[in-house]
Amino acid sequence: MNWANQRICVTGGAGFLGSFIVERLIERGAPEQRIIIPRRRDYDLTREVDVERLYDDATPDVVIHLAAEVGGIGANRTNPGRFFFANMAMGLHLIEHARRRKVRKFVQVGTICAYPKFTPPPFREDELWNGYPEETNAPYGVAKKALLVMCQSYRQQYGLNAIYLLPVNLYGPRDNFDLETSHVIPAMIRKFWEAKRDAAPAVELWGDGSPTREFLYVEDAADGIVAAAEKYDGADPVNLGNGREIAIRDLAKTVAAAVGYTGRIVWDTSKPNGQPRRCLDVSRARELFGFEARTPFDEGLRRTIAWYAERRTAVLQHGG
Repeated sequence: MNWANQRICVTGGAGFLGSFIVERLIERGAPEQRIIIPRRRDYDLTREVDVERLYDDATPDVVIHLAAEVGGIGANRTNPGRFFFANMAMGLHLIEHARRRKVRKFVQVGTICAYPKFTPPPFREDELWNGYPEETNAPYGVAKKALLVMCQSYRQQYGLNAIYLLPVNLYGPRDNFDLETSHVIPAMIRKFWEAKRDAAPAVELWGDGSPTREFLYVEDAADGIVAAAEKYDGADPVNLGNGREIAIRDLAKTVAAAVGYTGRIVWDTSKPNGQPRRCLDVSRARELFGFEARTPFDEGLRRTIAWYAERRTAVLQHGG
């Protein structure tokens, strides 16, 4: 893939993961003016007419589809119908019109939520169909998994060069820290930060702390997605992660210590835990396009907290 010669459409390119992918593409020789980042105010990708207009305007050679409607457990419980529809509709229209426009390559970024609830760790890609996803995020996960089938069937019937990637839980600078929609690490950072600021004696977290999660630093994820776009042309889904898991209870202690909060952590066991375990087999990514995560968790967490601290300061200076 010679990026200098491609017109690249990155849906979600202004977001958390997407902004790092755009930076990686530029570093690899893609001219900034040839990278198209559709914004929601201009294109509602759940509407076919807007997707057609995007392809007319962008005329892309490569599409990297990151845009999604998603959140943590609470957001998933509140918006199951919306999350199913929005994620299914965006992928459906983008893949169909990539086929019609003969796009050179389509990169569909899926979700770890597609795996069955009781997948034995480490999760192997071949286990994707051996059960139903965890209930709180199943609508989102099933919609994304359906797009894997679409990519594979369009490859088989139409020759569309579509690949499908499964990144594990991401974290890092530029993440979403809104407690209504954020994922676990940014939510913990904000809660512990504010509790430290307010000298709160305790912080309440959902569940009982027993589930495990694997986390991938966002810049490593960007490297993996760009490497796959450059080097991988197969039908099989590919995990992106680091192959290491941590219990949520231990994660909470680690984040609290990194923020400097010394109060109690209280677990609200009336709230759901989510999927019991998440840990990926990452051998396929290494074998197919040489991807291995490089950022140690402690270092990635330090960078994330530092970014949040700088952002909060800027907001306060502007009266926010």
